[in-house]
Order: sequence, then C-alpha cells, then structure tokens
Amino acid sequence: MEFKIEKKIKQSLGRAGILKTAHGDIHTPAFVPVATKASVKALTPGQVQELGAEVILGNTYHLYLQPGEEVVQKAGGIGKFMNWPGPTITDSGGFQVFSLGVAYGKEISKVVKITDPSLLIPERFDDSDAPRLAKVGEDGVSFKSHLDGSIHYITPEKSVQIQHNLRADIIFAFDECTSPAEDLRYQKEALERTHKWAERSLAEHQKLNSAHEAFLAGSRPGGLAGRSFSRRHAAKDLDKETSRAKLPAIFGIVQGGRDENLRKKSAKFIGSLPFDGFGIGGSFAKEDMSTAVKWVNDILPPDKPRHLLGIGEPLDIFMGVENGVDLFDCVAPTRNARNGSLYTKRGKINIMNKKFREDFSKIEEGCECYTCKNYTCAYVAHLFHGKEMLAATLATIHNLYFIINLVKNIRQSILNEAFFEFKEEFLQNYSN
Repeated sequence: MEFKIEKKIKQSLGRAGILKTAHGDIHTPAFVPVATKASVKALTPGQVQELGAEVILGNTYHLYLQPGEEVVQKAGGIGKFMNWPGPTITDSGGFQVFSLGVAYGKEISKVVKITDPSLLIPERFDDSDAPRLAKVGEDGVSFKSHLDGSIHYITPEKSVQIQHNLRADIIFAFDECTSPAEDLRYQKEALERTHKWAERSLAEHQKLNSAHEAFLAGSRPGGLAGRSFSRRHAAKDLDKETSRAKLPAIFGIVQGGRDENLRKKSAKFIGSLPFDGFGIGGSFAKEDMSTAVKWVNDILPPDKPRHLLGIGEPLDIFMGVENGVDLFDCVAPTRNARNGSLYTKRGKINIMNKKFREDFSKIEEGCECYTCKNYTCAYVAHLFHGKEMLAATLATIHNLYFIINLVKNIRQSILNEAFFEFKEEFLQNYSN
C-alpha cells in the first residue's frame, strides 16, 4: 500500500490524496460503503461501482460467523467472493465489543448528543442486569453468536488471522470501542487494553506476513504461524506473483473516548507503532467530535492515511475532511434509505410523508443517480407504502450516490483550492 498526498487545505489538516492498493487506487477523501456480510444491502456490487464507489468495507465478526472466514478464503477473498473488483477493507470486530456488550438491547449509540438522556444512565451493568452477547477480558472478548447462541472467543491474534483469511487490502487491529458514557476510570482501563491489543495485532500481522513470504520463497515455515498459514493458503491455484502483492496493510485504532488526555495519549502511542495507517474509533459526543478528531490528527504521522470509523453524515464528513480524515465508512446512508429517509442538498426528507404521494418531481433536481433519472418521488413513495423490495434499492442508490459524490466534490474542491467556499455553499442550503 502506498499513500501520496496531492494537495493540502491551507490553514487546516485536510488534504486530498491517492491510496494505492493491490486492487486499485482510492482517491481520498473517500466514502467507503459498508458491505457488512459481503453485500451492500439492496444493491449488487456492480450497482455500487456504478455509483462511483472505489472501495467497500466488510464486517469481520459477521463474516466469521457466516459463512466463515475459511469459506471466503477458499473463494479467493472477500472481493472475489462478492464479485467486487476494487479495494476492500475489513474492520477488526472491535465495534461488536460495544454493540453486543454494553449497548446490546439498549439502543445506545457510540455517538450521542451531550443532552441525550442516555448519558445520565450508568452504562456499566452487573451480570444480573440485561444480558450481553459480548464480555471483555484482558486477553480478548467472548462473543455469544446472535445466530445460534454458540460461544466464540476473539483475541487480537484471532481477529488478525480471520482478516488475513478474508484477504482484504486493508485490515484493522483489534480494539475495544467503549460507550461515550463510560466513566474516566473505565475509559483508562479500556485504552490500556486497546494499546496492548494493538501491539499483539501488529505482531501477529507481521508473523503471518513473514510466513507468507517464506511460503512464496518455496519454504515451509515451522511453528504455529507456519502451520496456520499453510493450512489457509494451500489452494492449488495460488499464484505466487500476484499473492505477493496481496499482503494486507494494517491500520491501528486510536481510542480514548471524549477525554482529551486519553485521546492524545492514544494518538501518540498508536502513532509510534509501525502501522500502515490509522483508524479513529468512537465513542464521541456529537458536539465535540470535531475537537476530538483534531486532537488525534494533530499528533498522528501526517504521511499515513486516516480512517474515521463509522461516521458518514454529510456535516460530519466536512468536519472530518477539514481535520485531516481521508476515509469514512458508515451504514447511515443505506440504513436511512431503507427507512425512507433520503438525502438532498436541502437536507433529509422522509419519502413516506403524505406530500410526496402525488409529487411527480425527482427526489433531487440535477441529481444524476439512476433513481432520479428514471423515477419520481410519487413512485418511490408508492413503493415504500406498498412495502415493495424495489423501494430499498431505489432509495439506497440515491443515498449512496449522494454521499459518494459529495465526498468526490469535496475532494475536487481541495484540488481547486476552494474547500471552504464549497463547504460554505453546502452549509447554507443543507438542514440537518
């Protein structure tokens, strides 16, 4: 993986660049559609590509449970498995530590507003409280499968091994994503754990890469790593030359919650390790997210790419870009679409509202997506009211096109030295 910065935004941390991978270039800043189970919900990979996406992100935890990472490996990796020709990213499974742990069954987000009542509720629960599907230990996390109730134990080493099997271009170190409401004592404990897991993830990644190189050189490495590697890469059609280019890059994840000292401490520690790039993990308060991102990116090595994990609303993207973020991923555009919430330059609209039943205009005038070029608000509203499957497809096409191309236009504004003008024009019209 190579990262080249093409243009910087004056008086800010923002930049436009090119991230080169074995499966193609990613022009940054870029939005990364989420293909949780090797599928962007409601769309084919071809449709996602037509929308302008250059890279997708798969979920390690879900693919580990179904169909199993070894099935994906035998298929040639996540890209081949889902017929996606471009670069791929996998997360570490660390977010499931949060979503299946303290957040399970409680509708707690990793990004909250300071005025959100959930911040007033203690987020650490006794074993006698509502059940969780994930429990954190010092060495790893025990998960109870949401599919069949089976127990699984994921360590940093296991997470990296799974991601190597998935054969993504970029993988992430295992981390603990905490709730924004956790007290400072627990945030400190979790951060120390995340830092130890980062070192272990990196060591396992380097071990597997060394075994890979030895395999390509024709030797059979001994020890656990060698045996593990040989089992996973014994496919008859292994092409040594192309496989050499497919060793994944690994990103370390900065945590620390909402505390300035912890965020800066994490950025210094993770930034000092030989990761290929960096992820910035939640948890955040909506009102101070930009401050936390700037704390981190002021410290991280400027010559390596940065990925803001799980953030993708339009206003948050402008904030992230201005503060030095290169990649964004989020399920919000696709999830909102399936619920009838559609992006426009004026803000989000609810296509289920009565006024759209006889609105024969486009969702967005001037939009070049397939949906807007061929269908009216009235038709899309009809599909939603009729609970037709096509509703989710047409809405998802529009929302992903909007977000992907918004970020492309932000990138172009950086190259044209007009970022702040473009941002001001967008914010004048957009209502969140």
